[in-house]
Amino acid sequence: MRALVTGGAGFIGSHLVDELIAQGYTVTVLDDLSQGKKENIAHHIPGPSLHFVEGSVTDPALVESLVSEADVVYHLAAVVGVYYVLRDPLRTIYVNTVGTEVVLRAAFQHRKRALVASSSEVYGKSDALPLSENNDGVFGPPQVTRWCYALSKALDEHLALAYCKKGLEVSVVRYFNAYGPRLDPLGYGSVIARFITQALEGKPITVYGDGSQTRSFTYVSDTVQGTILAASLPQAVGNVFNIGNGRETSVLQVAQLVKEMTGSPSPIVFVPYEEAYGSNFEESLHRLPDTSKAEKLLGFKAKVPLEEGLKRTIAWFRENMR
Repeated sequence: MRALVTGGAGFIGSHLVDELIAQGYTVTVLDDLSQGKKENIAHHIPGPSLHFVEGSVTDPALVESLVSEADVVYHLAAVVGVYYVLRDPLRTIYVNTVGTEVVLRAAFQHRKRALVASSSEVYGKSDALPLSENNDGVFGPPQVTRWCYALSKALDEHLALAYCKKGLEVSVVRYFNAYGPRLDPLGYGSVIARFITQALEGKPITVYGDGSQTRSFTYVSDTVQGTILAASLPQAVGNVFNIGNGRETSVLQVAQLVKEMTGSPSPIVFVPYEEAYGSNFEESLHRLPDTSKAEKLLGFKAKVPLEEGLKRTIAWFRENMR
């Protein structure tokens, strides 16, 4: 089997590549390296199982060529992370929506099985916990830049389901706060990465707001497992799945765990959102997935406890921080 992974040099994408190759796939990675890193997949290069192409998912001719050679398409490429979204909202909207349409159009043209990676951000500010796939998205006004990412991923889902109605075999997965080795140490897309980096460097561990906001932190091997199941099982076609851990944890609790597990002397300090992101910012207070649909149709259930996942992630940061 031949798989195309867009965004395959990124954090989740590179772990997906590892697992696909372990399962015997030949994998082509398409990545523009704007956020991904070639070193994330360097252990497969040179080798017969991986072909790396530097390029953009917004390039129709390139995408069409690569999709035509694949048996299954995993579309993970996107602008992600609050820092990147706020810095360039226009690029966020363009890459996330145009890129997805380009990939889906090529998959439809060549009748290839496809998977689109979405995000728990599509729930916006919804407080209907736990969040099930049919819950409404609740978003702030367009003047709040942060919501452009959420809306771009929601539109990606609409595109996938619209192509499915035309006959494309496609599934959607909504990721809930994946973490693990290869996270960006600067923490642009992960609070866990920021906390670990600060703790190991002896700098203050910065908690935005009062730390009471909660998330469902999901170790990356579980994220990858759910992704592959959704892209391969026939009953997944035309469906959207929450891929996350059912444990709700506050950001402050994570900061305390990281401090304890690293043995860091770093103090935990609280930073107002407006100081971190400017005055025009809104945050979702709670994110907890209902994973019963993924459990029933895919047989998916997250397995790695937060403490074990943090242990593995901290070990990787100790080895790889420069």
